[in-house]
Amino acid sequence: MRLRVDLLPHGHYPDVVLVVDVLRATTTAVQYLERGAEALLLTATPEVALSLREGSSDILLGGERGGLPIPGFDFGNSPVEAAGQNFTGKTVVMNTTNGTGAAFAAAETGKHVLLAALVNAHAAARRARSLATEEIAVVCAGTDTRVGLEDVYTAGVLAEYLLAMGAFSSDDGTRIALTVRRNAADPVETLSSSAHGQHLADLGLGGDVRHAAQVSTSTLVPTLAPGGDTPGALRFVAG
Repeated sequence: MRLRVDLLPHGHYPDVVLVVDVLRATTTAVQYLERGAEALLLTATPEVALSLREGSSDILLGGERGGLPIPGFDFGNSPVEAAGQNFTGKTVVMNTTNGTGAAFAAAETGKHVLLAALVNAHAAARRARSLATEEIAVVCAGTDTRVGLEDVYTAGVLAEYLLAMGAFSSDDGTRIALTVRRNAADPVETLSSSAHGQHLADLGLGGDVRHAAQVSTSTLVPTLAPGGDTPGALRFVAG
């Protein structure tokens, strides 16, 4: 079994893919489903998201650009905001600067695509291990095509769990992520000191950073549903 960590999305994923955008898309995705959403649709563009809501009272939109809510959307990309809502009976349609693009890259070839963050790290690692037959790839979304410390750290946490569960061959990306994980102080400090963490704090969203730094508080793993028939969207359900 191979374990691979891509510090940025590269594609060509043959088996299980764990998509990581800890600040904040994959963390918020867990919250939407935890709070009762029937499904989560990740869209290729904000325009696709807006078109999906037309004529439907059961669809809510969440997303951001540059950390701020997209005009016309119901919510931003805040796990703290999502945690205070009730989404029972609703479908949340989501588009973000980095995380949704990474999910689309994973879905091009991946057999199983899961959304992973620190909040569901143990559960996501266990689910990936149970599904994999050939390779587990941990894919960091990064920020604006640049490597993000927060995602690499999270990949290191996932890799540590996965390596403890069985024999793997690993690549240099895995070793880099593990080195970051083992040399970092604690999750809150690591995420807060990242460039994106500092940007969110400057926007007054430090609470989101602290929320995203919680480790394994959820057993829910957003899982790409097979046979999605919504053009320009990927359908994730609670797994």
